[in-house]
Amino acid sequence: MTDDVTETIPSGTELPLTERLEAILLIIDEPLGLVALAAAVGAPVPAVRQAIETLVEDYDGNGSGPRRGFELREVGGGWRLYVREDHDGLVAEFVGGQAPARLSQAALETLAVIAYKQPVTRSQVASIRAVNVDSVVRTLLARGLITELFADSETGAINYGTTDALLQNLGINSLDELPPISPLLDDGADGFDEGTIR
Repeated sequence: MTDDVTETIPSGTELPLTERLEAILLIIDEPLGLVALAAAVGAPVPAVRQAIETLVEDYDGNGSGPRRGFELREVGGGWRLYVREDHDGLVAEFVGGQAPARLSQAALETLAVIAYKQPVTRSQVASIRAVNVDSVVRTLLARGLITELFADSETGAINYGTTDALLQNLGINSLDELPPISPLLDDGADGFDEGTIR
C-alpha cells in the first residue's frame, strides 16, 4: 500500500472487519444502512454486506459458537443490535427494577414534547428543546413511556410516540385529556405546529 492510501483509511482498519462492525453496532442508537456502516469502518459495501451476514449467522448460533441473547436485525433499511424477543420479559423486568421512581426535569420536558408533537423524531425533539436528547430518549424508551413508532422511509429516522404506560402513569385514558399547551406558551402560538396542539 502507498502512503496516500494508508492516510485515507480510518484508524483501526487493521483489525478484522467483523470486530470493527461490532464496535460501531454497539454504540449506535438507530439502524445504520450498509453504506453508512461501510464509511464508518472504512471498508467496501460488498465486504460489509458479507461481514454482516457472517455476524447474523454467528449470533443466531449457526457458526461454531452458541446462539446469543441478542441479534443483528435489519430494520427500516438499516442494521442494529436488538435483544432477542425471547428475552424481552427478562430485560423489561430488569430495566423496570433499575429505574428510579422519578423522572428528571430533562426527561419530563422531552416526554412532554413527544406527547404533544408525536410522531416526532429525536432530532425534532432536540431542535425544540435546543439540547441533545439522546440519553433522555433512551431512558424514556427503557422506562416504557415512549416507543419507536416507525422509521421514516426517506431518512431512516425513528419516529417516537407515547405508550399506554404513560397514560396509566398520568391517570388518563387518551392524549386528548392532556391540558391544552396554548395557555402555557408566551402568546399561545409559538412552539408547536397548530395541527399538533391538543
